[in-house]
Amino acid sequence: MNMRSRTGPFRLSLFSLAIALAIPASAAAESPSRKDIQMVAPALDKYTQDRLLGEVWKRPGLSSRDRSVVTLAALIGRNQTIALGDHFKLALDHGVKPTEISEIITHLAFYSGWANATAAVVIAKDVFAERKIAADQLPAEAPALLPLNEVAEADRAKRVSDQFGAMFPGVVQYTTDVLFRDLWLRPDLAPRDRSLVTISALIANGQAAQLTGHIPIGMNNGLTQPEIAEAITHLAFYVGWPNVFSAMPVAKQVFEKRAR
Repeated sequence: MNMRSRTGPFRLSLFSLAIALAIPASAAAESPSRKDIQMVAPALDKYTQDRLLGEVWKRPGLSSRDRSVVTLAALIGRNQTIALGDHFKLALDHGVKPTEISEIITHLAFYSGWANATAAVVIAKDVFAERKIAADQLPAEAPALLPLNEVAEADRAKRVSDQFGAMFPGVVQYTTDVLFRDLWLRPDLAPRDRSLVTISALIANGQAAQLTGHIPIGMNNGLTQPEIAEAITHLAFYVGWPNVFSAMPVAKQVFEKRAR
């Protein structure tokens, strides 16, 4: 096989990736106005104003800041960039820091995929420029990490290694070295918020089985059962009822097990 035949498909794949990432960016520029929605789906506008904005975002179980974190995780996790620009701005208005938005995007590269995170960067870049958010307001590439709970991490690593290490050593090693001994210890997004982001993204992508591990981690990191329940309620409107009805039995089982 000559070099041209080997590199051609690779170059094509990069070109295809560039196109894939450009599509959400262009779609985001076409976010519909309220008038646009009324012209096509007046009932959708009424539900948006009366229920979503008029009720859900005002429920007391989560702060507006936390609701923005949940919403960003869902939109990035599902690569729904058409609404991201507005929600990045709303998150900043609700007190989510630029460093936290940056870390949410980075975190979700591992939990929802690199392309989804990169697509979010395209949208966030313009919002950051509009808000005059400079490089000195972003997290360091390699900051001093938070302290690690060595006992808990050793237990997690052993369980995963015992179950999967023989067949999937690469995944097991990266899970330990990159996720739990690096990513989760980055200081510019609190462990509680990383858990809120992770749980939200898992539900958004229909990965309910992973909640059995991440809801306990979240509660150990400071999330409460009512907060998780309210996040699931909020997510119903952003990721659909089927996804939250798939998540609720798993979450219920975890809550009941912790209560024993």
